[in-house]
Amino acid sequence: MAEYIESLQNLAEQFGRLEGVGRKSALRMAFSVLDMTEEEAATFAKAVLDAKEKIHLCPICQNLTDRERCYICDDETRDRSVICVVADAKTVIAMEKVREYRGLYHVLHGVLSPLNGITPDKLRIKELLTRVGDDSVKEVIVATNADVEGETTAMYIARLLRPLGIKVTRLAFGIAVGTDIEYTDEVTLFRALQGRQDV
Repeated sequence: MAEYIESLQNLAEQFGRLEGVGRKSALRMAFSVLDMTEEEAATFAKAVLDAKEKIHLCPICQNLTDRERCYICDDETRDRSVICVVADAKTVIAMEKVREYRGLYHVLHGVLSPLNGITPDKLRIKELLTRVGDDSVKEVIVATNADVEGETTAMYIARLLRPLGIKVTRLAFGIAVGTDIEYTDEVTLFRALQGRQDV
């Protein structure tokens, strides 16, 4: 039906451009917009435009913010000697939900992937090197995913920072709670053994 109504098809296509949204979900979202009142639709559209207009990168950590600096960089109670390097702003949100980490962050906006044309100059690595150059940073935690690109990025960053005398650590990866060991892949088991702790 949607392909016969051009405006509906166009709306569904726009939703389909969003990361992780498939054809059926995009069409469902388009119908949801049609169910809105004119006022609700205008508010929805304004929220999209406001976000695009007001949200920018924090000049310090490269996280997303709608202020001059992000709320984490502005928080004087954070431990400024530790920086957690993450691939994207979504990871910052996930880490903050845990409420255990009290250091600062640095968002790379991607991971190294030469096959996809993502080289070091396409990431916010230069900004990270500038931040650690003032001797106040003692440890950098690399919190990229445990896949090929994440591991490559972690090793690259470690190689850049170790000569500067900065401790570089990696998040421990292992077996998820509730998982049977017999069904766990070799890489995860290897990382779980590396990150084992005293009981």
